[in-house]
Amino acid sequence: MASKSRSKKTTPPSPTPKTKQSRKIKLSHFLSLSRLRLPHPQLHLPHLQRKHIIIISILIATLLFTIGFILFKDVPNPTSLSKRPAPVSTQILDRHGQLLYEIYTDQNRTPVSIKDLPDHLTQATISIEDKNFYSHHGLDLRGIARAAFKTLTGQRLEGGSTITQQLVKTALLNDPSRTISRKIKEAALAILTEIIYSKDQILEMYLNNVPYGGTAYGIETAARQYFNKSAKDLTLAEATLLAGLPQAPTRYSPFGAHPELAKQRQEQVLRRLHEDGYITSEELETAKNESLNYASVKSTIKAPHFVLWIKDLLVDRYGEDLVNLGGLRVTTTLDLNLQEYAQASLSAEVDKLERLKVGNGAALVTKPKTGEVLAMIGSRDYFDKEHDGAVNITLRYRQPGSSIKPLNYAVGLLKGWPTSTMYLDIPTCFTQSGQKAYCPKNYDNTWHGPTQMRFALGNSYNIPAVKQLALNGLDAMIATASAMGITGWDNPDRFGLSLTLGGGEVRMIDMAVAFGVFANSGVKVPLNPILKVETYTGQVLEETNLETIADLASTSPLNWDDFWSKPRSSNNPTTQTTSVDLGIASPYSSFFDRLLGKKPGNQTLNITIPETQVTTVLPEEVAYIISHILLDNNARVGAFGSSSELVIPGHTVSVKTGTTNDLRDNWTIGFTPDYLVTTWVGNNDNTSMSYVASGVTGASPIWNDIMRFVLKDEKDRFPTRPQGIADAQVCTLTGLLASPDAPCDTRNEIFIKDHLPLPSTTLPTRKQIWIRRDTNQPLLPGEEVIDLNLEEHTVVSDPFTQEFCLDCAYPQETKPNPDNPDEQIPTGKISYPTFIINYDLFKAKNITPTSWINTTQPPIN
Repeated sequence: MASKSRSKKTTPPSPTPKTKQSRKIKLSHFLSLSRLRLPHPQLHLPHLQRKHIIIISILIATLLFTIGFILFKDVPNPTSLSKRPAPVSTQILDRHGQLLYEIYTDQNRTPVSIKDLPDHLTQATISIEDKNFYSHHGLDLRGIARAAFKTLTGQRLEGGSTITQQLVKTALLNDPSRTISRKIKEAALAILTEIIYSKDQILEMYLNNVPYGGTAYGIETAARQYFNKSAKDLTLAEATLLAGLPQAPTRYSPFGAHPELAKQRQEQVLRRLHEDGYITSEELETAKNESLNYASVKSTIKAPHFVLWIKDLLVDRYGEDLVNLGGLRVTTTLDLNLQEYAQASLSAEVDKLERLKVGNGAALVTKPKTGEVLAMIGSRDYFDKEHDGAVNITLRYRQPGSSIKPLNYAVGLLKGWPTSTMYLDIPTCFTQSGQKAYCPKNYDNTWHGPTQMRFALGNSYNIPAVKQLALNGLDAMIATASAMGITGWDNPDRFGLSLTLGGGEVRMIDMAVAFGVFANSGVKVPLNPILKVETYTGQVLEETNLETIADLASTSPLNWDDFWSKPRSSNNPTTQTTSVDLGIASPYSSFFDRLLGKKPGNQTLNITIPETQVTTVLPEEVAYIISHILLDNNARVGAFGSSSELVIPGHTVSVKTGTTNDLRDNWTIGFTPDYLVTTWVGNNDNTSMSYVASGVTGASPIWNDIMRFVLKDEKDRFPTRPQGIADAQVCTLTGLLASPDAPCDTRNEIFIKDHLPLPSTTLPTRKQIWIRRDTNQPLLPGEEVIDLNLEEHTVVSDPFTQEFCLDCAYPQETKPNPDNPDEQIPTGKISYPTFIINYDLFKAKNITPTSWINTTQPPIN
């Protein structure tokens, strides 16, 4: 009975056949159980207890979870796509936004918004890669079926991937294999990506991530690599060529082995655009026949020494990873137009100097008030491997020669020595216990007798400079130079009196800062080559306010009385700390991390950014006097002539040259209140130049040409005269203040008001001195000679109390007669006796300018 009863319940009634009124049933209706009322099959299973069902369900769920975990455990979260996990190139730009260099590792990528791209570019990409992009939901089922059929039937291997799938494969899945598991992951991620993002967002991410050949990833980088322009400026012909590259970048590259394939691929893209109705037949033919101007395959780096210096600065500040992968946008102070002019000028001039055994050169153009670096040329040719062209001379330590002398005389002014201090430029040897006598000579190998500070510095005479350093003391010279920006002089024991002639090595970038102190009326402004640094998302990390720096450089003058007693002061904070959102989720968060509540989160980086420190290091009166001497063409006419390369017609320019005694380095440094140009020539291997190479024939022509270019549209500017400067008439011979009590030939000189020289009352003087009968020369200190005459002569003395006879009959120097070697003939040069100065005894005397200046007399205006 029981079995019969079950049989009746499970037997469904037979439907009534309808032969004439039959109707078609839609597939959706067929699949609907509620509409067709399909019978429910009976399970002929033994009775199962409730707990067994629960256990089986748990086991099945566990199995499915395990399979899913194994299959998807390493699948990244598609939300990471918008977090830009792919590395982005750092761009270094000049002050006008021109690209100088891109920093990247193996992928050069610059993101761009789809709103900034031309329509024909996005349309070309869709037509050739995924014409149904805007209608499917991540997977093109027809494309997949077609690809599967061709693959199974042994025809050409075909992918069938949509743009969304290609994006997932490129940006999220680091697995080039074509396994079933990877395809499943790709399909799942493509569907999820379509759910999370809009079509335009997906297309934008695709265009920013897809490879276009070599290291070019993304359409912006590809546009610059192939056509040297931004993607927004691509023509139809250019856009279609690039759109065809992602399928096979190497095969279709116009720079590859078969450039004709690139053209064929471009025409294929144009045909697809026409077929899809995006362009007309006329547009197709015009683009097809357009001649494409490809970028040069040569390295695209511009101002290479400068940009690599900037990269080092960025790495020190932000770290290697952020600079190489973080997509920074760095706007620098460089003027590419000026840079290229200066590079061409330097290279051309060094070519001319090869006859003088000059193989290299360098130049630096800066703005003293703000520290901006407008041009940096580190060598004759960066790409010249044979001569180490990649070495950046502007960052290397080289001997400065006489170009360091202005710093020495600045210390003298600080110490109180007046501008008209007279030095005896005569043969002099400095002796010191335990050391060989130091006997410097002038560059022209002659002596000039009584010489005042203005002419000693202007003509770059060596003996007066060494005497001034002896008066100043090495410690004072080193301390002041370091305060002005010179680095590397940390060990004073390494140096002697030759320091003022270039015995201490310096860097060009430091010399630019130090000479900038003179241009800035005593204010030091460090070099500042960066205007702004921002992330690829637009977050500003640092930005230089040039107006603020310039204002600070024009304020807070330092009274000279306070220089030694008060510490140097900075006018603004030294650092600022900022937190940088890197916009990157790393490592990637998986589905299961999200399931467990773990959010990807962006990496952040706390960065301490040093601010420009504007520091007053010299009284403005001292800076003005040094600048005034260096711009005085009359002060240097004896050594350089009146129409040398140091003159810029129509402009007042302060300038100093320097050549080392061994002829290995030749400098010229010149400035106005607004611009400073530093040039150098020599050889990287330290070999000497020709003996005829000098400040006039070497670095000066390069300096002159660059400075003319810089100032061509500028008005002439004279240094601002401080209120603490006074004019006075001084004796041309002694440098003492002109006085009615001792008439003399006079000239005008400028002084610090409280540092006027003594009145000329007693010097020069007539006095009796001992004259040697054998040579008819004055008896020198330390000489032991018996046969002497006591005669009256006119005598002058310098701060070393050396008495110099002005009217003694000194003999002329002689040389062998080339026609008769046994005969000596006069050279026309006076043969002065050599004076010996015991430097140890001199330092013990502690000579000060108090006996040479008048601090009680009111200023003379």
